[in-house]
Amino acid sequence: MEEILFEGDLHKMHTKYAQPIQYALNQTLVNDWIGRYIEIRHTDNIHCIKCGVKTLESYAQGFCYDCFTTAPETSLCIIHPELCQAHLGIGRDMEWERKYHLKPHIVYLAISSNLKVGITTQTQLPTRWIDQGASQAICIAITPYRYLCGCIEVALKDHLADKTNWQKMLRNDINKNIDLINEAKRIQALIPEDLQQYCTPHDQLKVFNIEYPHTNSPRKIQSKNLSKTPIVEGVLTGIKGQYFIFEDGQVMNIRKHSGYEVQIAAVSKTTTQQLSLF
Repeated sequence: MEEILFEGDLHKMHTKYAQPIQYALNQTLVNDWIGRYIEIRHTDNIHCIKCGVKTLESYAQGFCYDCFTTAPETSLCIIHPELCQAHLGIGRDMEWERKYHLKPHIVYLAISSNLKVGITTQTQLPTRWIDQGASQAICIAITPYRYLCGCIEVALKDHLADKTNWQKMLRNDINKNIDLINEAKRIQALIPEDLQQYCTPHDQLKVFNIEYPHTNSPRKIQSKNLSKTPIVEGVLTGIKGQYFIFEDGQVMNIRKHSGYEVQIAAVSKTTTQQLSLF
């Protein structure tokens, strides 16, 4: 016996800030799958999330090669915001740049493994933190457009990391003794003088706490790739960031598989333990 839970192309899971975070694929609440034995079956089809064309290989989490080389969503300044030239009227698609890059951006600190610095658009909070699996986060500066945010981030990279150690994040191997308010004040003092005007006032610093729906944190992690393993299966014990976490330590990055056509089914099998979300 099995129940089909989802059919179609995978996309980044939608999230809702709650305690714990609520996840959905399309309109299907994924939290309800936790504790069930599921099978994720890849049909061998991959579709570009930009143009929809069938592609043999996915680039930059869901794009065909043509879109990867031309779409504004995959331009170099997505990874290196300090290279953004939208404020100079330069970009792959200026209408898109005005909508996304010439808008207020946030510089933040987050604890997902160790303390890290990052940036995102103001409208992407707290989604950006959730996607990275952060347990705590705080805004330390706000700028009117992307380039300035990138300049602040570059200045701070000499003092702290700008990437998440995803293995530590999934193991919940984090420093729980960090005082994020004090760290925010310390890091703000390291921002160059000409960018200090964008710092969040100390009396407005606020820590966001984030809880995820998971019943255990695996010690040993095995990342699964549908291109190599077309069926991923097991008891789903949790979700963190954009990862499915299974009871045997298998994990799967859903966002990385954007555009992969799959069927997800709940299968009746004997499990080794009874699982409860709470």
